[in-house]
Amino acid sequence: MSGFIAGLCVAILPLLAAGFWLGRRTARPENSGGLGTPVEHATFETLHTASLAAPPLRAGLTEETARKSARRLRSLLGTDALCLTDQKDVLVWDGVGGHHRTEIMELLAGPLESGRGEASPLTCDTPDCPVRWAVVAPLTVDDRVHGALVACAPRESAVLVRAAGEVARWVSVQLELADLDQSRTRLIEAEIKALRAQISPHFIFNSLAVIASFVRTDPERARELLLEFADFTRYSFRRHGDFTTLAEELHAIDHYLALVRARFGDRLSVTLQIAPEVLPVALPFLCLQPLVENAVKHGLEGKAASAGKSHISITAQDAGAEALVVIEDDGAGMDPVLLRRILAGEVSPSGGIGLSNVDDRLRQVYGDAYGLVIETAPGAGMKITARLPKYQPGVHSAGRLTRE
Repeated sequence: MSGFIAGLCVAILPLLAAGFWLGRRTARPENSGGLGTPVEHATFETLHTASLAAPPLRAGLTEETARKSARRLRSLLGTDALCLTDQKDVLVWDGVGGHHRTEIMELLAGPLESGRGEASPLTCDTPDCPVRWAVVAPLTVDDRVHGALVACAPRESAVLVRAAGEVARWVSVQLELADLDQSRTRLIEAEIKALRAQISPHFIFNSLAVIASFVRTDPERARELLLEFADFTRYSFRRHGDFTTLAEELHAIDHYLALVRARFGDRLSVTLQIAPEVLPVALPFLCLQPLVENAVKHGLEGKAASAGKSHISITAQDAGAEALVVIEDDGAGMDPVLLRRILAGEVSPSGGIGLSNVDDRLRQVYGDAYGLVIETAPGAGMKITARLPKYQPGVHSAGRLTRE
């Protein structure tokens, strides 16, 4: 991410320089009514125009995003016309001279192939058409040409060639950030699919076996457990939203624990302490349930039936700007060295519980400071702490926008 931010900063510097240069050309000694010098005003206008053009481009290069940004980009360059293209078509034409579309696409063959900008004269039979020259600047992401920015003017201009190239580089950075967002989304979706695949077949088999055991002896109990199982699987395999709320995740955990209790009976006790004010907090989907499943596996399934009861506690506290979620068991624990290797992806955890999956997704969404904190030792149980910011740009529960 830091590389992309650095690229953005590098790309916007020429815009700052252009605004400063334009302001110097129009500068006057006097201060216009306390509104800043012409230099400052021109710089502000340049940056403001660029900031308005950026958001659409962060969604990628499409007809809609090109249409929303083209007017701002033409304003940056001060040209009579500007168009944005992909590799096959003109996506948008802003300004005069739209009848040059076909000719422009013919000029793109070389720049799209080489990735280098070109300036070429245009032929026109319309006497009053001001578009006589075109500057083609390729738009590249990871050394792949996605399209071109074409600036059209009445005459050849070396300044326009350089300016169009700098603006095209700035647009390319926005497209690169869009590509990063899309890659991040695909990665999260892939990890959720992997996590769904890790929902233990052993757990599903045991749940169905428990339900079957009650069919003859207690049909009403069997019916209740079947509904719990249906609700849990419906939540786990839902198709919409990368994020959910703490309330929804805890509700799914309650269904899961109902099935576990039906299997183990009095051997399992669970304590929940949930602060109501943190229930609306948004968090990555299927983020806490694998941690509770881990507590069951290592806290209960790892013990012999003669070892007595096991206890799992789940707390969610209000910690100012964050929600603090702690899941603790008194089970077999784990060697910290082995745990570190599991979180690093060097070793696959037995049973596929997905601690490393959850840790990775928390870091991707909130940053490295928000990975899981795990305290454990052989025979000492395990305590897992997850810190969740109450607000994070782009993190919204299902039913609302998931990207800003």
